[in-house]
Amino acid sequence: MVGYALSSLMGLVSQILITRAFGTGAEIDAYYAGNRLTELLFNLMAGGALASAFVPTFTGYLAKDQQSRAWRLASSIGNLILIGLGAISALAAWQAPWIVKNILAPGFRDTEQITLTVELLRIMLLSPAIFGISGLLMGVLNGNQRFFLPAIAPGFYRLGLIAGVVFLSPRYGIYGLAWGVVLGASLHLLIQLPGLRGLGANYLPGLGLRDKAVRQVGILMAPRLLGVAVVQINFLVNTILASAMPIGSLSAVNYALIIMLMPQLIIAQAIAVASLPTFSAQVARKEWAALGTTFASALRGVFFLALPASLGLMLLRQPIVAMLLERGMFTKESTSLVAWALLWYAAGLVGHGLLEVIVRAFYAMYDTRTPVLVGAGAMSLNILFSLLFSRWFMQRGWAPHGGLALANSLATALETGLLLFLMRKRLGKLGGVKMGRGVMGMALSGAVMAGALWLWLPLGNNMPVILHALSGIVLGALVYWITALLLRVDESRSLPGMILGRVRRR
Repeated sequence: MVGYALSSLMGLVSQILITRAFGTGAEIDAYYAGNRLTELLFNLMAGGALASAFVPTFTGYLAKDQQSRAWRLASSIGNLILIGLGAISALAAWQAPWIVKNILAPGFRDTEQITLTVELLRIMLLSPAIFGISGLLMGVLNGNQRFFLPAIAPGFYRLGLIAGVVFLSPRYGIYGLAWGVVLGASLHLLIQLPGLRGLGANYLPGLGLRDKAVRQVGILMAPRLLGVAVVQINFLVNTILASAMPIGSLSAVNYALIIMLMPQLIIAQAIAVASLPTFSAQVARKEWAALGTTFASALRGVFFLALPASLGLMLLRQPIVAMLLERGMFTKESTSLVAWALLWYAAGLVGHGLLEVIVRAFYAMYDTRTPVLVGAGAMSLNILFSLLFSRWFMQRGWAPHGGLALANSLATALETGLLLFLMRKRLGKLGGVKMGRGVMGMALSGAVMAGALWLWLPLGNNMPVILHALSGIVLGALVYWITALLLRVDESRSLPGMILGRVRRR
């Protein structure tokens, strides 16, 4: 969590600098449209799809003390990633004009903006192969119970973006930010290399196409690849829809999503990433009762932390966005655009957080098919919801990009609910009465917190924006935690105790 918090802080700094330099204009819209494809390639070939298949298999070998087979597997997968992503990126660079006009941003009408998107895309296509190897390295380190360097790696990616904005953009404009993506991908990889020390890492050439373990990773990865593809297609549809909306809508949706993902990264992804190797080891040893206990504890921890974060972002969205981003080219109008999308994205934060843990429990059981099928159905609904809600928002006179955010939150909630129901059938009641009482206590604490913030918000309108936002965050957190203590919610005592105990041991 500390590592992800540091990465989020760097992400915040980079976002402040980017918005100050480029605001929500046509240039930054072109950048985000081009960057969508590079993110898609990374996620398809080396992001969530690879981790879900590689980490359980790799960890299984480590749990059985088969080190040589584990490193042979990692080497073969790395070689395949490098070749696959390199070839796809080269083909995409060649066909970049067609991809931009027909896939990434068909809503762009300005010829100069289309040309700019093509040029930015070609620069950023240098990054997927680097990210691919770095993503594999994250799986290797996590499988060996080493979490800190992979957790701060996204922060070093953001450091590359900061360098692009500060040192390159004054001379090269938006192109400097694109080169910052390539630099950030390189730093994302380099910062993790020291983590291999002491692990007995051994690189072996070859693709391992006849290796049973490599084929097993491929078999596990295939359905997950489909699921990630559906998710990325959904983001692509949102990019296409937002590109046809008023100028600034595309960047506003991206900024709002980034702000929502900050607490999601620190809270849910930290817990989920740290849980996957433990889940996998418990499955390998067939410790089903222990798996159920670990899974239930992870869910409760995520819910306890994500609920106040969700409510806080919804109620304090305007001062938070203004505090973080409103400077330079980012105007009050830009703040309103981003805050509107953040309202609807933040409503789905709890669902996003729980989903991170639930899908990893399925992956640990070598079941990538179930979450993929459910996810594909949910993301298909997301596309339908995006079309319906954006049109409905326009009919009501609301900014239509908010409908894209609402569609994402609703689809994620449905996906989370169904997967939790299926996992409960496998593992039992997941704490039963204790889980129910805990969730009820957290919900009541959240309601008290929301009421306190609703009463306090008008009183802070005359404050400086930074004081308005920070005092609201502190007030909300204190009210939630104190109420949870009074209601005897276990996490209100156990989580602070875990943190303080770790600090004392340090």
